[in-house]
Formats: sequence, C-alpha cells, structure tokens
Amino acid sequence: MTKHNTDQTLSYDNKVILAPMVRVGTLPFRLLALKYGADIVYTEELIDWKLLKSIRIVNDALGTIDYIDKSDGTVVFRTCSTEKNKVVLQLGTCDPERALKVGKMIEKDVAGIDINMGCPKEFSLKGGMGAALLMQPEKAQAILTALVKNIEIPVTCKIRVFDSVEQTVSLVKKLESTGIAAIAVHGRTRIERPQHLNRNQTIAAIAQAINIPVIANGGSREIDRYTDILKFREDCGASSVMVARAAEGNCSIFCSKGMSELETVITTYLKLAVDYDNSPSNTKYCVQNMLKELQETPRGKKFLECQTLEQICAIWGLGEYCRQKQLEYQAKGMMSRREVAPDIFNSNKKRIKLDSDESDMYKLKCAFIRVNYPKDTDLPKSKLIAYCGKNRIQVPKYKIIQEDKLFRAVASFEDKTYTSTYWEKNKRFAEQGAALACCVALGLIDRQTLVDDGSILE
Repeated sequence: MTKHNTDQTLSYDNKVILAPMVRVGTLPFRLLALKYGADIVYTEELIDWKLLKSIRIVNDALGTIDYIDKSDGTVVFRTCSTEKNKVVLQLGTCDPERALKVGKMIEKDVAGIDINMGCPKEFSLKGGMGAALLMQPEKAQAILTALVKNIEIPVTCKIRVFDSVEQTVSLVKKLESTGIAAIAVHGRTRIERPQHLNRNQTIAAIAQAINIPVIANGGSREIDRYTDILKFREDCGASSVMVARAAEGNCSIFCSKGMSELETVITTYLKLAVDYDNSPSNTKYCVQNMLKELQETPRGKKFLECQTLEQICAIWGLGEYCRQKQLEYQAKGMMSRREVAPDIFNSNKKRIKLDSDESDMYKLKCAFIRVNYPKDTDLPKSKLIAYCGKNRIQVPKYKIIQEDKLFRAVASFEDKTYTSTYWEKNKRFAEQGAALACCVALGLIDRQTLVDDGSILE
C-alpha cells in the first residue's frame, strides 16, 4: 500500500484555488491564475477513456509534457514545470479500474488527482460520472479507495450537496473514510444553477463534521474582489476556497494587492497562449468569457471573426509576437496542428495512399482558414466553379480519404490531381484545401496571398 497523508507536498489548508472549468482550465489559463496569486490550479475535467487513448510526449520546443490523442493529434492535456507542484488533474470516471490506470499514467506529472462527483451535465450523468456518483456512494468509495491505496499523490473529490444537510454530511463521511486528502463542496444541488443561492451553511456543517480540509465552492456571485474570497471562506467555515466564474471573467481576482485592468489580463493571457501553442478555438473561448458584453463593441466583433491564434493576437497588438513564436517553434522541429497526420504516432503504420498517381499530383502545404473568405463566392471551391463555368469545362471531383478522425481530399480536374498536404478535421475543409491547391496551380489565387493571410507558414 502506498503511503498517504504524511508525505504529501500539496496542502489544501488556507489556499485560494482555481476551480475546474470546462474548456477554461487549460495550461495558459492555469498559468495565468498562478501568476495572479492562485495557490492551486485544477484542470478542466478530463475523461478517463480519452486519457487512456492518448500518448505521453515530451515537447522540448515548448518545455511541456503533452498527452496527445493518437487519432487526431489533439492535445488532451498539457502541463509544464511551472505548475508541477500546484496542478490537480480533475478526472471524469465511473470505473475504479480505469481511474487507477489514469492515476498511474499521470501521477509523475501532476501534484494531485481529483474525482469529479459534482458535474450536473447530461453527458456526465448518462456516463455514470459527475453528480451521478452522488447516488452511488459505494462506487464513489471504490474509485477513491483504488486511487488512495495505489498512487503516490494526494487524491480528492468534488461534490455537490443534497437538499438535506444530514444526507450530505452522511455521504461526505463515507468519502472521507477512503483516506482522501480533502473534499471540495459546491454548495448547490445537482439541479440548482448559478442563479440559486449557494448553501454556505451546508458547507459549514460539513466542515464541522469531518477532519480533512473542506474547499468551499460556488460563491462567485458573492465574489468581486480578493477580500470577498476570504469572507466567503469564513462564511463557509472552510479550509480553502475554490473560485470559478469570478476568475473566468478576470483572473486577477486572485491578487491580494488588487485586480488588474481587463486589457492587461487579456494581453498576459494571450502571451501565455502563444508561448504554449494553445489551440485558437480554446484561446478564443477563454477571451470571450473575459470580454462578456464587450464582444458587442466594434473591436469585440472583429475579434469574433478571428480563426487563427495570430489573428486573435493581432487584435491586442501581439500578431507579430505570435508569428515569430510560431516560426521559432517550427525551427525547433515542433509540428504545428496543421501537420498532424494519422500515422504520426505509429511508426509501424503503413503509409496512407491517396489512390492517385502521386508523382504527377500537385501538392501544396496550405491550410484552409475559413475566416479568410468572408464571402461564399471567395471560397476556393466557388472560384473553381466560376472558372469552369466561364470556360465551359467540367467542375472538379473530390475524393475524401479518412483515417481515424482526420480527412484529406484529392481534387481531380482536367486529367490532373491536386491536394493540400494538411489533414483536416472535417470533410468540407479537406475539400476546400484541395480546391485551394488547385486554385494556386491555375493562378486563380496568388501563393503570396496565402503566405500573407497565414494559410502557408514560411
């Protein structure tokens, strides 16, 4: 049996913690929270089977440890030395065996592991995860016990409360008996939402009833500044506080010396997003949650049209910084997301054939970026259709090649074939990529234009 509770480097007493938030708790945002004063940061909920399907890679270019989805190259989890002793991975699971496999897999890369027993979303409930575990205390105990007994890092869980204080305390005592290091309590029931009052007194009753640290959660309606965090902790009688929505809007809520201007917070976040090659979609989502109603301003609307990381950064004067960083990473040999191919993580996998004579095929290393084509008539496929109509020739035919979750297309036109060497995550973009290669070959689109708009990175 692994030793616990005596050697733990992670303490849950008197801490201010970034809560697990879907799509928000990725590496750049966690580092932002630490920069502004958070003591511990939780990842977004990561599902057990998704982690088990990933491969662990040391990313020397970024200085990170990456867990990569082998089927499409997506980063499932990325971490770095800065957060090594402060990051807790929140796991979505309903199975002790799978949970333990994940625990063994990641225990050297994180400071702790937390089991999500509070998520009320339909996806979690149908899978027997999240708040579904509140109604299955035996299974919840089995999951926690398997981890506590067999991994070397602290194990915690995060729950929601019942209407009954007594029922909640009874459950918490069962969970405490497994040997967990702490328990986080969101003071709302499974069916209650942010507009409902947080049940601070229920959290206080839990804190009085058990002997491990209680982390109070659910108080963002009461938190506008750092001092409010301390008041919330006092009201709940808790050891620590976990902050979600208030931090999502302005992460400098963790700064005891006072909050920073939103512009400064966004700029700081974007630099971290660039430094750690965060995905454009995730970066955009996080900034949207910071901007809130400011998305309706002229600059906000321009931001919403952005699709690439460089385009997002340019809104805040960081476009050149982003581009130079991407070139730096490319020079270090790091693949961009565009260069992910189905066989990249399996050297034994046979080379994928495109069912065409590749010796005569026109190939272009170009990405189809939708925002670069504001009008449908500007789309590569539309340009080819117009060209064919003008010259009274047959339109191209497209063949799709699919491997795992990735797609590539070959355009056949006038006895020749064209393709983009990038694999896309949907068929439509793959066809547009092949059409883009064809348009460049025909002179319908200038290659330098693609360099300028980021479709080709040189």
